Amino acid sequence: MQFGIFTVGDVTRDAVSGHTPSEAERIRDSVAIAVKAEEVGLDVFALGEHHNPPFYPSSPTTFLAHVAALTQRIVLSTSVTLMTTNDPVKLAEDYAMLQHLAGGRMDLMVGRGNTVPVYPWFGKDIRQGVALALENYNLLHRLWREDVVDWEGDFRTPLQGFTSTPRPLDDVPPFVWHGSIRTPEIAEQAAYYGNGFFANNILAPNFHFKPLVDLYRRRFAHYGHGTPEQAIVGLGGHAFIARRSQDAVDTYRPYFEASPVSGNSHAYDGYRRDTPMSVGSPQEVIDKTMTFREGFGDYQRQLWNVDGGGLPIEVVMEQIELLGSEVVPVLRKEMANNRGVGVPDAPTHASLVTAKYGDTAPRQPRPNANVGDNLTGAVPYQSDDLADGAA
Repeated sequence: MQFGIFTVGDVTRDAVSGHTPSEAERIRDSVAIAVKAEEVGLDVFALGEHHNPPFYPSSPTTFLAHVAALTQRIVLSTSVTLMTTNDPVKLAEDYAMLQHLAGGRMDLMVGRGNTVPVYPWFGKDIRQGVALALENYNLLHRLWREDVVDWEGDFRTPLQGFTSTPRPLDDVPPFVWHGSIRTPEIAEQAAYYGNGFFANNILAPNFHFKPLVDLYRRRFAHYGHGTPEQAIVGLGGHAFIARRSQDAVDTYRPYFEASPVSGNSHAYDGYRRDTPMSVGSPQEVIDKTMTFREGFGDYQRQLWNVDGGGLPIEVVMEQIELLGSEVVPVLRKEMANNRGVGVPDAPTHASLVTAKYGDTAPRQPRPNANVGDNLTGAVPYQSDDLADGAA
């Protein structure tokens, strides 16, 4: 099972000190957070995508490529990549490039996002949000698996004989998680392709997302990818940890109460009890996380948000250290000891290469526009061709 952290990249005032970091400060700190996550033995670091203040991550691939150059082992992902307002051709090329630069240790989570104004900023209609997400991913899936794509849809110009470049590393596309908290159509799409399904298990009552996860599991089996228990599930989470439970509760209280998302509408003590938010000692966070397995079944990826809401960087680093040293090692053992027979691990580039090629060498496509390309056999237009066409 994979354990890691995700950030939404908010630039928020510290409710205790009053300090608001600059974008530059927050970006530098986020790089340090990703590097720290690898140092303490976490498996995944994921970054959101936003195009509005007070968030900075408008270009996740740029950020993650930089982190890839500073790390050796950790898997880099997104939380989420906007499938509605991004062009699927650009996504195919950007994330294939990231895959090469990261040596395969990346995947991505696609979703619709939760910011209404982003749609018109990119020339899209929010009323078509679900249809956009479905069509755009269908095209992205093909662009990574077909060397030459002819395609026509409702939301972008047609493609004729198109090859996205670079081709995926080892001719194996990045693994995709579909993130959703409300949309059955997205769970259905994830199940249809045999992709992962990620429920961001925050901001709702305990097990609020179980019906959606259960739907995905049933449909995963319906499409012949395995049993419901073998479906690839990820869960989000929100944690604040201190060695003493009361220290965690007291320290995090002002940050919770200053939050425009939760603090203005929920009582702190009830929220800690009635939602998946984990605030307490390492053992309390372990116990709360184990309830996720009881409610959702065996799953493959657990990510926590530990840096939002204006928390100072030194406190965030303490959170990551406690996760890596006291929480995750225990959870690895507990989850493994309770794991059902035949439940798969989260896919990685190495496992996907093995599944496709076994012991044989992976295919290495090498398009060459100067001499035609060995993907299609096509030869580019020559001046005589153009002259003949003009005639």
